[in-house]
Amino acid sequence: MNPHRLARPLLALATLLAISPLPAFAHDPIDGSKPPPQTSGVSIPPGQIARAVKEIDSLAQEMMARSGVPGLAVVVVQDGKVLALKGYGVRKAGEAAPIDADTVFQLASLSKAVGAGVVAHEVGKGRVKWDTPVRTLLPWFALSDPWVSDHVTLADLYSHRSGLPDHAGDELESIGFDRRQVLERLRLLPLAPFRASYFYTNFGLTAAAEAVATAAGKEWADLSQAVLYKPLGMAATSSRFADFMARPNRAFPHVKTDVGFVSKFQRDPDAQAPAGGVSSSARDMGKWLAFVLGNGTFEGNEIVPAAALLPAMRGETISSPAYAVDARPGTYGFGFGVGVSPAGRVTLDHSGAFILGAATNFVLLPSERLGIVVLTNAQPTGAPEALAMSFMDFVQFGGLTRDWYAAYQPLIMPMYKPTGELVGKAPPQKPEPAKPLANYTGTYGNAYFGDATVAEEAGGLVLIIGPLPRRYPLAHWSGDTFTFRPVGEETFPPGTISQVKFADGRMSVEIFNDNGLGTFARK
Repeated sequence: MNPHRLARPLLALATLLAISPLPAFAHDPIDGSKPPPQTSGVSIPPGQIARAVKEIDSLAQEMMARSGVPGLAVVVVQDGKVLALKGYGVRKAGEAAPIDADTVFQLASLSKAVGAGVVAHEVGKGRVKWDTPVRTLLPWFALSDPWVSDHVTLADLYSHRSGLPDHAGDELESIGFDRRQVLERLRLLPLAPFRASYFYTNFGLTAAAEAVATAAGKEWADLSQAVLYKPLGMAATSSRFADFMARPNRAFPHVKTDVGFVSKFQRDPDAQAPAGGVSSSARDMGKWLAFVLGNGTFEGNEIVPAAALLPAMRGETISSPAYAVDARPGTYGFGFGVGVSPAGRVTLDHSGAFILGAATNFVLLPSERLGIVVLTNAQPTGAPEALAMSFMDFVQFGGLTRDWYAAYQPLIMPMYKPTGELVGKAPPQKPEPAKPLANYTGTYGNAYFGDATVAEEAGGLVLIIGPLPRRYPLAHWSGDTFTFRPVGEETFPPGTISQVKFADGRMSVEIFNDNGLGTFARK
């Protein structure tokens, strides 16, 4: 499993548990030639939503106790009105500063849905269309197939149907490449069938957003501020990492250790800002909920035309095929997961995850103009998803249909499984000797990852790669095979072991070989 691939499994959780998210909106103008947009087999009695809101406190406290997350914030909105808004726990483990409604969290992949509103605004203004080919706006952008390069659209990239591999480009970001450098290298990746396959990507979507920003003549962060955050009054929201770090009331990211959650790392997602770089508070996300559930209108003012926003929130591609004849498939719009609940109602959702310390979720019930956002300051545990789904159970059924936290655990835990063929294997008792270290040192070239250097330091070897750069001390395994363990501000699960093999003037790096591009040639 690629350790970067956290968001896609989180999106698939709902479908796997037969509760996935969904398409369009109720309360749209009814076309008399069509059936009503919402048909449900389970009614919501008067007062049931209010009773569900009263469960928020106990649900939040239960999820914190079971997961151990240091802090979270929740907002619930219906018909543009805030029904619940509260913070729980602390911003940083071991310190007293509390989470409140204005504490700013990193949203991770919730940024995709937020950014879809920015694109929809530009669609509404006529600057772009969802089906605008990206290359007409970014002439330098290319994929490995020339025909696909010319035809891939904003919609294709926002719905993850371009054919790019799962989480394409994330490994480049992890070693320090910036946005333009990553986007330019996407052309070197193999492609699956165009518009016939779904592979979740951060940088594919980022390419589309970059094209929209170019059409508007602004940086993406500035465009987002101008056309969405400012009109909605989201004063604590930004698509720029420096703004998040400057907030005095911000949530610190936490990772799980043997002694509980601790704040050790800080994720900088600027390279993929449109896909994962938004930071916001529960209060601000309540305004975003009102905007989305209002079909682009906020406090009586049209921010985005409903016709421009709707395509983002209806199923455009199958993201999770049905695993049984009677199972619901999951679909994906433009930044929104789309599905149908067991009650027969359309739902929309998305999860966000940084393995370095953030997990977020929203679930919308458009037929009731109701939505919930849950933000946490810890790496994925299933807590935000379980809280949101438990609340929606109370809304639709008057009580819990299952233990949601327990249900998510078998799906969350594999994300932390160490990767590498040598994980769990003991070093050979009689390894073959390595050659003199000078035989391995030098510069090795790779079109995708750039140059890597193997240097001799303190009687051993170190692999140096990327603009940061990353430095990986190499331990001898046997013969011409060495290993290293990614540590520090990495997106690899703890315990990951990567082989580095030298042969015939080439070096292959296991953790960089998901797409067959992990071989470097000695210069």
